[in-house]
Amino acid sequence: MQLSSNVLVPVNKPPKPFFKPPFCSNSNPNSAESNSLQAETLKTLEWSSVCKQLSAFTSTSMGSSATLNARLPIGRTRRQSQKLLDQTSAARLVAEPPDFSSIHDLAEILGVATSGHLLTTRELCTVRRTLAAARELFDTLKRFASDSHHPQRYLPLLEILQTCNFQVGLEQKIEFCIDCNLSVILDRASEDLEIIRSERKRNIEILDSMLKEVSSRIFQAGGIDRPLITKRRSRMCVGIRASHRYLLPDGVVLNVSSSGATYFMEPKDAIDLNNLEVRLSSLEKTEESAILSMLSSEIANLESDINHLLDKILEVDLAFARAAYAQWMNGVCPIFSLDNSEGCDSVEEDNGTLIARDDDNLTINIVGIQHPLLLVSSLEHTSDNLTQKSGNAAEFGNGNGTMASKYTSEGISDNPVPVDFKICRGTRVVVISGPNTGGKTASMKTLGLASLMSKAGMHLPAKNNPKLPWFDLILADIGDHQSLEQNLSTFSGHISRICKILEVASTQSLVLIDEIGCGTDPSEGVALSTSILQYLKDRVSLAVVTTHYADISSMKEKDTRFDNAAMEFSLETLQPTYRILWGCTGDSNSLSIAQSIGFDRNIIDRAEKWVEKFKPEQQQERRGMLYQSLQEERNRLKAQAEKAASIRAEIMSMYNEIQGEAKDLDRRETELMAKETQQIQQELEDAKSQIETVIQKFEKQLRISGRDQLNSLIRESESAIASIVKAHSPADSFPINKADGASYTPLIGDQVHVKGLGGKVATVVESPGDDEMIMVQYGKVKVRVKKSNIAAIPSSAKSAATSSSSHQGRQSVRNEGYRDNVDVESNDEISYGPVVRTSKNTVNLRGMRVEEASVHLEMAINTSRPYSVLFVIHGTGTGAIKERVLDILQKHSRVTNYEPENPMNYGCTIAYIK
Repeated sequence: MQLSSNVLVPVNKPPKPFFKPPFCSNSNPNSAESNSLQAETLKTLEWSSVCKQLSAFTSTSMGSSATLNARLPIGRTRRQSQKLLDQTSAARLVAEPPDFSSIHDLAEILGVATSGHLLTTRELCTVRRTLAAARELFDTLKRFASDSHHPQRYLPLLEILQTCNFQVGLEQKIEFCIDCNLSVILDRASEDLEIIRSERKRNIEILDSMLKEVSSRIFQAGGIDRPLITKRRSRMCVGIRASHRYLLPDGVVLNVSSSGATYFMEPKDAIDLNNLEVRLSSLEKTEESAILSMLSSEIANLESDINHLLDKILEVDLAFARAAYAQWMNGVCPIFSLDNSEGCDSVEEDNGTLIARDDDNLTINIVGIQHPLLLVSSLEHTSDNLTQKSGNAAEFGNGNGTMASKYTSEGISDNPVPVDFKICRGTRVVVISGPNTGGKTASMKTLGLASLMSKAGMHLPAKNNPKLPWFDLILADIGDHQSLEQNLSTFSGHISRICKILEVASTQSLVLIDEIGCGTDPSEGVALSTSILQYLKDRVSLAVVTTHYADISSMKEKDTRFDNAAMEFSLETLQPTYRILWGCTGDSNSLSIAQSIGFDRNIIDRAEKWVEKFKPEQQQERRGMLYQSLQEERNRLKAQAEKAASIRAEIMSMYNEIQGEAKDLDRRETELMAKETQQIQQELEDAKSQIETVIQKFEKQLRISGRDQLNSLIRESESAIASIVKAHSPADSFPINKADGASYTPLIGDQVHVKGLGGKVATVVESPGDDEMIMVQYGKVKVRVKKSNIAAIPSSAKSAATSSSSHQGRQSVRNEGYRDNVDVESNDEISYGPVVRTSKNTVNLRGMRVEEASVHLEMAINTSRPYSVLFVIHGTGTGAIKERVLDILQKHSRVTNYEPENPMNYGCTIAYIK
């Protein structure tokens, strides 16, 4: 098989937006207003939270993204919604869901290809794996169907991928050209590539053989410790000592080691071979780019087909996600009932799909449904439900010609309280009344979510087979729509939204209105609400409203298209039961509740009299009294507002004055802090300069002095540094009794207060000498101080001082002066002092031969002072010297430990001598 190497031509067309799910819509010309209202309804009903629950059951990144962004497919027609339900029921039949792990979201890869850029081998292999996994997915579904006694039950899933082009040719081309296990282009991808790689392999073999021969001659001549062939500046070369460079008289130096001891040279005979290698490597990369270009171009040309395939795979993923979600919540498949306007016994056949026959007088018959968002806390053993798929969870042929679930929901708990919806055929408006917090709004939201879920092909957490109409639009006005930005009060926002709903609603729409007519005068609210409901009864499929107005509930007596429902309330427990009583009128029960709680009977009687006054015949008189009362209240509030404005003006004047003073204080504080900071920095610079001078003087004298003068030089330097520290230290934080200080003689290991260290607790590491100077250690710092500047820690504080300084290390033994008088073996740990590299404790082995370096290192170790540190510089080079150094340090009797090289001491090993 041979593939031509075409150059990729940029495709100047925008990438297709991935996955545009169908969304519920109508034919209303005001589609923008309709979409806006639907989006607000989805937000009100918390549709995104339901989608988020579903996202936990998806198997692909595409499915997870679609559900998390609430981009689920929602049927535009009853046929589409029924098709989604059939897919969900079919997916519940599958005992074990198919494997989606090899399917990837190719949107970004397709975007790169269509923009004219080359795809990498890894990206091409991702495309191949996804295409192969898609084909395997279809084969798996066909295998499930063929193994079943009722293969037609799997048709809804098979139909999704039935017409897809799985791009087998593209998959085979990628597999032929690329080894996806190693992500490399194969030689067989093109004849030119095979020839180039063959020629390059032969050239490399010749070059490698020649360099091995040259390197072997150099090694035999003593020009290198071992034969070394390496690559520098993309060219093959050999390693050779600088001293033996003459062995390659016509060679080219490509690089030098950091120590300068090793040259990396290209022999004269290798120049042409290296040049050929560079040319062949360039030709190989060009040919590989041409192959990648050809494959990328083909993917770009098939972008729309691949996107279509991915959309179909996403449909399958969402179908299995809906099935798992239904299994998790013990859901059952809903049945779409006929429209209210159609007869009771009619049967509608929609392109082969039978719609449920209504054998009773109910257009909505839902038993024991629970709000899916309130159901999460009551469902236990989630992981078990996720892995257990019921093989007979759903089944075709339930007598209505619809794929409905036989799964019984006996395991559903009663928390949240399940509610029933029983709405008779011909009912257009349902008025739900009852007390606050009785569950009216939650029940209405549950009905709205049930309608949305059924349109999206999701099963419902209910019992039996829930039946409800298919609604083209679900429009809701629930909650407070007050807006300061739009200058809308609660009532204005409420009425404004209802006005928009009336404009877009159709005869197949579901309208949900919470507390209709609230936020205004009760009598006007009742009148407006009545008029709105009279309008809705002729223009929508169903309207469900909640109210506290008794007059609205009485509309059922005059029109059979109205029905009532009430939220049950227990007067014994004074708690709502959250159950709906259909055909009943609810009462607020406020006076009964107040009497049961224990209110005075006189208060209850007076309230009942006011209720009598609120009857219709008393409305006119009550309006006059209310108007007069409002006028008096208005005048009183106006006077209070004027007084408040005057007080506010005085307060603002005082506030501005205080604010100005505060800004001035902040400015002065900032200036003072800056001045103090500058002084402190100047003192630090002075101290640093003085200490640096002492160190330079010490190093200068160290070079010209002998070992017998080393201790005196150290004492002088430490004394000078201690004086500098003392001069720049703050005042003592504790008093020192001179008499006690003169009589107190510390011992090695004692914890003492040191005046020169600001009263810090330090440890005595050397007994006082003739000069009355004592060496103490604070942390890793050792310093000599006068005996008069040391104070003993009181016995009451010794334990605290010991515990606070225990982290500074164990007692150390000084290497000189007192070593003869101290038993070193009695100490748990030897302190080597600060590890500072100087010329006297450093041995440089770079540029030496291995044997010569061994002799120098042995001499350096033997002549080192006891309990000292030795810096061994061996460089990098070939590594032979480093290996000999580590071998000597490991075996030498005087070396207690050593630290290998690190990024801070590259090419250097630190040895500790005992």
